Amino acid sequence: MLAQDKATPFLWGYRLYVAAFFVFLAAPLVAASIFAFNDSVFPALPWQGFTLDWFFNDSEPKLGMFHDRRLLRGIYYSFVIAAFVSTLSVTVGTTNAFLFVRGQFPAKNFFYILMIVPLVIPGVILGISILVLASNTANFLENRFDMELELLRPGIFLVVMGQFSFITTITSLVITARLKKFDESMEEAALNLGASRARVLRTITLPFLRPAMIAAGIVAFLVSFENFNTTLFLVGSEAPLTITMYDRVAKVGSTPVLNAVSFALIIGSGLLALVSILVQRDKTVR
Repeated sequence: MLAQDKATPFLWGYRLYVAAFFVFLAAPLVAASIFAFNDSVFPALPWQGFTLDWFFNDSEPKLGMFHDRRLLRGIYYSFVIAAFVSTLSVTVGTTNAFLFVRGQFPAKNFFYILMIVPLVIPGVILGISILVLASNTANFLENRFDMELELLRPGIFLVVMGQFSFITTITSLVITARLKKFDESMEEAALNLGASRARVLRTITLPFLRPAMIAAGIVAFLVSFENFNTTLFLVGSEAPLTITMYDRVAKVGSTPVLNAVSFALIIGSGLLALVSILVQRDKTVR
């Protein structure tokens, strides 16, 4: 009884800490969501009334996000970049998983650590490094061979490569964790029954990995879509949404239309996360 009484203050302190932690995380999101519906040209109190103008209005001074061509263009470029990055990252991440789980080669642990390194490098350093490497390579080719490679200049290709360089680490770790749980005797049984390795991979191994691949793809898409640090140094004229919003804040200041965009991103991210959870739970139940 005495030990239980001593544990009670600690338990309440722990609960208060957890509650404060989640409030700290959720408060900015809740504030941004509320001001997206405030009938005011400033994203601040007092509350002026409920409105959907910051989403659907087609004229100034309350130009909604669905009529703001620059924001829509930024969303489009973000979708294009995120689609390429997630596809490449899942493909290479799956290959990496097989390489490090099934493969046996010299210095395997060293290369595994090398694969993880981009995840701990600050995005600013990563972006600058890729920009310097690409620019120096492009300048060398132009000066030496009179070759102009636009792909090595700031633009969508460099943004995709920059994000791909560290997001692949995330997908590799997620898919590797799933592959380690796979029972290889299932493959051996199929091979003994006459199935080819390609068919075993297509009908047994990849279906087992599919939940992790989908989850990794969703995570890669979201991380790419919201990435700013690396993208800032590699972007060209095709600015994705994060850069467009940063430029808007730097020139005009925060406006409720940016809150509307933030609210849309919160809902979209939440739905994608829910899809990821449902896909993995469905597979687990089966």
